Amino acid sequence: MSDTQRDIQRDIVSAGFSLALIALTAFVMQRFFLPLVWAGILCVATWPLYLRMRAALGQRPIIAAALLTLASACIFIIPVLLGLAQAAREMPVLANFIVNANMNGLPVPGWTANIPLAGSAISDWWQATLSQPHGLGHLLAGGAVGGFHSARDILRVFGTDVFHRLVDFGLAFLCLFFFYKDGEALTRQITALGSHFLRPERWGRYAQKVPTAIRATVNGLVLVGLAEGALIGVAYVITDLPSPVLWAFATGILAIIPFGAPLAYLCAAALLLVQGSVGGAIGVAVWGTVVLFVADHFVRPGMIGNATRLPFLAVLFGILGGVETLGLVGLFIGPVVMVLFVTLWYEANVFDLAPAPVQKTPASPAAPERTQ
Repeated sequence: MSDTQRDIQRDIVSAGFSLALIALTAFVMQRFFLPLVWAGILCVATWPLYLRMRAALGQRPIIAAALLTLASACIFIIPVLLGLAQAAREMPVLANFIVNANMNGLPVPGWTANIPLAGSAISDWWQATLSQPHGLGHLLAGGAVGGFHSARDILRVFGTDVFHRLVDFGLAFLCLFFFYKDGEALTRQITALGSHFLRPERWGRYAQKVPTAIRATVNGLVLVGLAEGALIGVAYVITDLPSPVLWAFATGILAIIPFGAPLAYLCAAALLLVQGSVGGAIGVAVWGTVVLFVADHFVRPGMIGNATRLPFLAVLFGILGGVETLGLVGLFIGPVVMVLFVTLWYEANVFDLAPAPVQKTPASPAAPERTQ
């Protein structure tokens, strides 16, 4: 066997070993991918703030990383704990209501008869489905309601889910501390690896786009969504909606997801309608629609699209496609993928878009003068 064949076999075995090691690592680490991704997103989004804090503390990276991690945890965890505390007070009542509604049925509310055109049809549908015992469970067949026989079942499932989410939160902030502390070394390693497989100038173009896309998405989704929840929450307070703080918190969380806010404020409007507050229900629905229209059509696309130079459809498809395929974390990964794709698109068409060079034609020789 020649030396060339031995080198080829050695390269094949080396590549196979590397791929097997990567696959084994991914298998072992699969439970922690989501906290790692969330920590990476938070680190990239707040990295300029970390640099300023580190400079203010005399270039002490560990202290700056610890303080900023603690501040980030407080910003995220305190509202979550307040919302969970409010939910814990309301959950037993809500759980009993769901179980009783499923076991005994919901009577047809009187306001359905006053709905023009569709009132009788809605009353008949309500009577045939929700008013029947176990009608709610049949309506949500395949969901959780049909399997709940007591409020204790609902509380147990809710508590287990909350515990898992809190564990993910803790792991994400633990990773965030080390990302801050070792971020520059990690960036150098990623840059060296990317430059090894791509040309350095090309890798630089792509690497520059990712932090901008993440920061723009965080500002355009999280901050705008929380602002929507606060503004719509004002209507909850004015209309005397039960637990307006909890409803505003849920609206802000759902507003981070495109088209998620209507689910919250329309449910709140329906609750007001069931309680007989028709004016309050109309006010919440109208005000929520106005806030959502302004935020989703002017504020959010401007913050994301202007920073990333993405067309509106690319922003929309990146967000919706990311949520559809990856869940909540896809809100931030989807726009990043679209930014990289648009960069590749422009890179592939750069020669077609460049103006063709103008070829200079040689000047024609002057005609000889005619002699007299």
